[in-house]
Amino acid sequence: MDRKYYDEMYDAQGKCRPHYLEFARWLAAIPPEQLDLRRREADLLFHRAGITFTLYGDEQGTERLIPFDTIPRSIPASEWRMVERGCIQRVQALNMFLADLYHDQRIIKAGIIPAEQVLANEGYQIAMQGLDLHRDLYAHIAGVDLV
Repeated sequence: MDRKYYDEMYDAQGKCRPHYLEFARWLAAIPPEQLDLRRREADLLFHRAGITFTLYGDEQGTERLIPFDTIPRSIPASEWRMVERGCIQRVQALNMFLADLYHDQRIIKAGIIPAEQVLANEGYQIAMQGLDLHRDLYAHIAGVDLV
């Protein structure tokens, strides 16, 4: 059974990965109805708590629940170290990008990003131009999704 996508729980041959064995045994013993009930409970809790996002321009309504999977992703420490390095690198790149936009604007001068896409953007803060921030942290909070 060769897969064409990555499965956290099973390898390409369909064998359960070692760090998922105990969970897989538990999951196999749970009736599907109970998992469905937990899914519905989570959806209700998310809705009541307002854990939603808005999708503008959708004719079916704008409020949507944040996607949530009741089956956890288990990542061994050895694999997580690589993911962690990638997340750190991504946030560093974001801060370098913002530092450039508010200082030398090399990315605009090189024609990589049109000036109007940055300078006319409502998120661009003209008051930040030339402002040096401690450790060049322009994005002190960043959401990095694992998909």
